[in-house]
Amino acid sequence: MLCAQFRKDRIQNIQTFDEHKYTLGFYLGFNNNDFKIDLKNNGQDILVDTEVGFNVGLVGDMRLNSFLNLRFEPGLHFTRRVLNFPGFAPDSPDATRDVQSTYVHFPLLLKVSAKRLNNFKPFLVGGLSTSINLASDEDSKDDNTAGVFRLKTNTYYYELGFGIDFYTEYFKFTPSIRGIFALNDELVRDNNPNSPWTGNIESLKSRGVFINFTFQ
Repeated sequence: MLCAQFRKDRIQNIQTFDEHKYTLGFYLGFNNNDFKIDLKNNGQDILVDTEVGFNVGLVGDMRLNSFLNLRFEPGLHFTRRVLNFPGFAPDSPDATRDVQSTYVHFPLLLKVSAKRLNNFKPFLVGGLSTSINLASDEDSKDDNTAGVFRLKTNTYYYELGFGIDFYTEYFKFTPSIRGIFALNDELVRDNNPNSPWTGNIESLKSRGVFINFTFQ
């Protein structure tokens, strides 16, 4: 009886928010990006040290029905990874490459929500995305012999994640976690096919985890 009474008296915030056809917002968050590296021949792995990066972007949401939303979330992602190559002396400058990237990211996502319960609603999200790496050095004539580790400018991904919408008195707050996985090989190989940095790499693809906090 008390439980039923509690649910009955619970006040729902911004009750008509999800009835809007279009809504806008922004997000702030963090990322931890890695590389998935496949080698041509067996040998020592190339190790990747990662750091926590920063995300910021906009959200455009289109309501399809009570449970489906189409979302466009363009943003900027800043990330840093350090590659550790085998075959060099540990203190050699050639043993590591510092890869700092700034991505302009364009994901198109489908959000599948559960039924709203009081002032929160869980959801799953997934979709495809592309990004432009502003620090790729793809067109640089220098390669690793000059200390330049080159990546392709354009990358394509699939994304999967989940989160919870929290309805406050004035806005909707949404923490979410999403995995991102590159579909194409991002590596621009050195001019020498037997390069000790890129010669044994079959493919190099980004993968990472995003934790975003969205305000709508």
